Amino acid sequence: MKGLKVFFFYLAVLSFWRLFFVFWMQEYLGPSVEPGEILTALWRGMRLSCQTAGVLGLACFVPAFVLGVFGNRAEHMAWKVASGIVLSVLSVLYVASFPYYRQFHSNYNQLLFNAANDDLGALFVSFVQEFYLPFRLAWALLLAYVLWRLLQAFLRWSLLPSGEFWPRPLKILGHVAFLGMIYLVSLWGTFGGALGWETQVDWENAGVTRDDFLNEEILDNPQAVYRGYVMNHRMLACNGLDFTVEDIRNLAALLSHRLPDSDNLDDYLRRRAQGPQVPKPRHIFVILSESYANWPLLEKYRSLHIADGMRGIIDEEDSDYCPTFLPNGASTVSAVTGVVTGFADANLYLTTMPEAFAEPYPTAGAPQLAALGYRTEFWYAGPATWERIGAFTKAQGFQHFYSRGDFGDVPGSVWGCEDEYLYRKILENLTEEPGYHVILNASNHSPYDVDVATKGFDAEQVKESLPEKAAEDEWLLKELGHYWYADREMAAFIRSVKERFPDSLFFVVGDHADRYHIDKVPSMYERYGVPFIVTGKGVHRGTLLSGSAGSQIDIVPTLIEMIAPEGFEYMALGGSLTQDNWQGVNYGFWITRQSIGKADTVPLVPESLDGEEAPPSLDDPAMQNYINAIRSISWWRAKYGPMLDPAKLEGR
Repeated sequence: MKGLKVFFFYLAVLSFWRLFFVFWMQEYLGPSVEPGEILTALWRGMRLSCQTAGVLGLACFVPAFVLGVFGNRAEHMAWKVASGIVLSVLSVLYVASFPYYRQFHSNYNQLLFNAANDDLGALFVSFVQEFYLPFRLAWALLLAYVLWRLLQAFLRWSLLPSGEFWPRPLKILGHVAFLGMIYLVSLWGTFGGALGWETQVDWENAGVTRDDFLNEEILDNPQAVYRGYVMNHRMLACNGLDFTVEDIRNLAALLSHRLPDSDNLDDYLRRRAQGPQVPKPRHIFVILSESYANWPLLEKYRSLHIADGMRGIIDEEDSDYCPTFLPNGASTVSAVTGVVTGFADANLYLTTMPEAFAEPYPTAGAPQLAALGYRTEFWYAGPATWERIGAFTKAQGFQHFYSRGDFGDVPGSVWGCEDEYLYRKILENLTEEPGYHVILNASNHSPYDVDVATKGFDAEQVKESLPEKAAEDEWLLKELGHYWYADREMAAFIRSVKERFPDSLFFVVGDHADRYHIDKVPSMYERYGVPFIVTGKGVHRGTLLSGSAGSQIDIVPTLIEMIAPEGFEYMALGGSLTQDNWQGVNYGFWITRQSIGKADTVPLVPESLDGEEAPPSLDDPAMQNYINAIRSISWWRAKYGPMLDPAKLEGR
């Protein structure tokens, strides 16, 4: 009976928490959500939580059952201790889920497990400064204590009189009903609120509403953590992709416009440059700017004046801009691996894989730029130990790596120094020797502790341009101020280099978007798009084809095609936006100059870039083949090497 009570108590808590979360965070609901969809989400969530409640109930029941052999006192203590631990963990997860969703627009996911490779000290400081860890932890433990006391009272409470008052037939009937309830609860706990696997609800099939927020909240916190664990395991185990050798060979042939007549993938990756389009630059810069989303550059947000620096660069005669560009993944490390290796995100965590440290991949940019006569450098505002970035970039061919430890005592957060000091150090280091410099800044990142007001950010002017509710959000203003700061410093750096070395070339791209928006439910394009800006000597409007689109794996091919001599042989998976690259693809999305969509639907469903007008038709088979080619080649070549050998898949 105690086990049943614990099950229903956990189920009630998880269901009420879900209801409260939806109510408290309702600003994230889409504008077209109907009440019926909310009820559907709550109902399916309660069914899924039956599984969670069953597991948590067992976590309390098993130790109590085992210790029961030592008497009632030991059994009673086991119930208390086990339920206290479970409720403490649940409460911490629940309280933390509010800032987590605001940051990532998601319930817990695999990013939770990526933290094991992150700078844990920096994470802790960030939690304290940005998310008020002591206060939230105290609130979570108080919540756990209140729930624990309620559970103990519930376990002592009995609705019915003791068995001695019941006649024998009713006692038998009661035992049958009790056993029947145990049977039902066992099925509900196993099959997610269903009586069999045919109708079960689990984390993979739970999201049936049209709204992303509701689909995320169908999962309770333990289910979301479990989802993250499974997805992370798939990523590390490389079993998230399912292509045969024949599939990959045919897809590679389609991508390279040749016959599928080779089992060596590298044969399909070879390119020959068509000849330079700009004078050979002395210095080349690829700036991966932290959280530099494209939406502030859109005309509808011009009045905010938080992107005036790069707007000015784009408007100059020696610049071009592609507004339809995707990051390689949802996090900074994916952007780094995409730009450094030339491979798309394909369920491989490259900075943890031995294969990535053995030698540079053939599509890696640094060795190919070195072959063109450039000193190759990677500049990072943060610590070299973050994601093993120092060791990783050098293993992938960069001759030099510089990080926070090389800059001296300069202002910054736990994630890295302030952008102006990073750029200042780079400027001091520039010489007449030709250089290829990849730069990863960090200021536009939590805990957002740059004093932007003293640096000139006019918060009141921005407030006047915001909707009333957004203007009251002080944290949003702080985030917008850091975008303004990153934008200003980047533009100032570009102008400083141009003045000193006029024959320089710059490529600017955001590492990812999807961190903060004015609209709580932004369009897919505004949520995920990053800008791709090219500026420097010889660049002009039209250098990038007017209909082009791409992703971060297309940066190095675009660069090589702009500067390399005719006939120069290089290796690339991506394409050049100066030639015939009309689409971009990443871990979950595709984009063209006309539309955007999720990459894992069949058929693909295009959404217009403004989220309102009807999107144009899409060549679905061609886009599907492109998506599959990019993913499958990135997966196989990074993990298994160049040879397409079916034996390599045995036992994986």
